[in-house]
Amino acid sequence: MEIKLSEQQKRNQTAFRDFVNKEIIPHANQHDKEERIPDELIKKLARKRYFGAVLPEQYGGHAMDYITYGLLNEELGRGCASVRAFMMMQNMVALTIHKWGSEEQKERWLGRIASGETIAAFALTEPEVGSDAMHIETSFTDADDSKFIINGHKKWITLGQIADLFLVFGKKRGKLSAVLVEKDTPGLTKIPIGGMLGVRASMLAELYFDNCSVPQENLVGRAGFGFVPVGITALNLGRYSIAWGCVGIGQACLEACINYASNRRQFGDYLKNHQLIQEMIADMTVNLKAGRLLCYQAGQMQEEGHENAIMEIMVAKYFTSKMACTIASNAVQVHGAVGCSSDSAVQRHLRDAKIMEIIEGTSQIHQIKIADYAYREYAE
Repeated sequence: MEIKLSEQQKRNQTAFRDFVNKEIIPHANQHDKEERIPDELIKKLARKRYFGAVLPEQYGGHAMDYITYGLLNEELGRGCASVRAFMMMQNMVALTIHKWGSEEQKERWLGRIASGETIAAFALTEPEVGSDAMHIETSFTDADDSKFIINGHKKWITLGQIADLFLVFGKKRGKLSAVLVEKDTPGLTKIPIGGMLGVRASMLAELYFDNCSVPQENLVGRAGFGFVPVGITALNLGRYSIAWGCVGIGQACLEACINYASNRRQFGDYLKNHQLIQEMIADMTVNLKAGRLLCYQAGQMQEEGHENAIMEIMVAKYFTSKMACTIASNAVQVHGAVGCSSDSAVQRHLRDAKIMEIIEGTSQIHQIKIADYAYREYAE
């Protein structure tokens, strides 16, 4: 398989990198400390049409192919995992509405999400339900032919503090379903969550639904469409974003280590000339190349609609999240005490990388799924 970017993809990659270098990296540590992304940066991301990256142009989107979208996620991940998560969330919800929403939902919401006028969030996880999404407890109860009532509790919701629109998952007549809920819906309460290990600027919140009345037309798809296919559409794009974002984290750590090792002297020589440092740099380089190739392959298969694309995205997310943790840990080791300072980017990358092994499916869930795939694919 030959990986060859088109001239347009190369231009986009350069533009993404320039934007990250100028607008994100100089402020990323501050975002982490303040646990928020400033409004001005959100507006700049919106003006670049990154919030509608995967949407058709008719909705104000960028109509990116999956490889280009991957390159965007790599660069944003290289700069700040929280900013990448913000962009990812907008595209997850937008793509889901585009694929499964009604024409009225598309016309009402897609342009607003793409422009940044409406901030969207994905509300699946509950205090007692994470990986076992089929057993969520939030309920959608019919009130009459025009409305139903939502009761439930969601937790760890990215952008929950500031989102205008939530794609909420619950059970309607016992069937897992998804519904769009606006932030000012009576009975909806948002409680900020702070002090997280990593991705601190993603503005998490808990959501409480206490007899929230929602129009029946806010249902996405139909009852029973909640997780398969609606949830899978969003999660698949999310995992793809994370996989590329982890490559970005690894790339940032490698570049930081090369710069530091080339300027720091110990025992009369530069760190870069010490063999154990060389070993870590070599392992970072090789694993980054492997992770990037897995992402390219997954993106190309998704672009072509290959039947195994979902599994290849899962493989890429599993490998790159573990890879990013290892690379970031070694980057802190290379930097020593400097790497442990709150002013250092590599300690932030290490904390963020650990989160990548947990969100959108833990590494252990991925292992189970990948093993099942292997049994099916390679059994005699």
